[in-house]
Amino acid sequence: MNSEGKVVIELNNITKSYGSKNTLVVAIKELNYIVREKEFIAIMGQSGSGKTTLLHVLGCLHRPTGGDYILEGINVSTLKGDDLARIRNQKIGFIFQKFNLLNGYNIIKNVELPLQYMSVEKSERQDRAVEMLKKVGLGDRLHHKPSELSGGQAQRVAIARALVTNPAIILGDEMTGNLDSKTSEEIMEFMKQLNAEGRTILFVTHTPEIGAYAQKIIEMRDGLILKEVLNR
Repeated sequence: MNSEGKVVIELNNITKSYGSKNTLVVAIKELNYIVREKEFIAIMGQSGSGKTTLLHVLGCLHRPTGGDYILEGINVSTLKGDDLARIRNQKIGFIFQKFNLLNGYNIIKNVELPLQYMSVEKSERQDRAVEMLKKVGLGDRLHHKPSELSGGQAQRVAIARALVTNPAIILGDEMTGNLDSKTSEEIMEFMKQLNAEGRTILFVTHTPEIGAYAQKIIEMRDGLILKEVLNR
């Protein structure tokens, strides 16, 4: 399970809490973990176990309350504002359950957006967006808007958007949660393909059948990693 691969994520005593003194909720408790290059990991656990909070910390969407998060050698725990946003945009592709696409734009424009934030030239942005949409099987839908697509097609747009910056790591938050079983299988087979091509992937799911696609399952409870299971 790639035990000798390069370390891409290192979590040292990571804590994440919400609220004030009287209403404090500790979602992650002094968590330590290492992710190596090309791993394919499912994060599972009951509601409130801390799995989504962990994914959001990994995705630099939330800053940890305590501890150090080392992403490809950079301590992102200490970064703020534009510096944190730049690292997030360059190194992480995030796939959301609800797709988070902009219905006012066609799917090329949706996929271009992360490149726009990186100040990539317009012609290159479009070329890279089209290339990625073709890769996910949407070459015949390029000028459609998200509202004109099926759920599975919309999720493929979201995957293309996550990949267009060529990130080292792909994170998925219940990325099949709004899809039927057949479409979910198609999306997960595609994620397996991306992992085989060298992508490091971590995703949250509550569905054992989806978790089974991963090489490794982390089970969380009460903000801690309860156990780690290797899938054969």
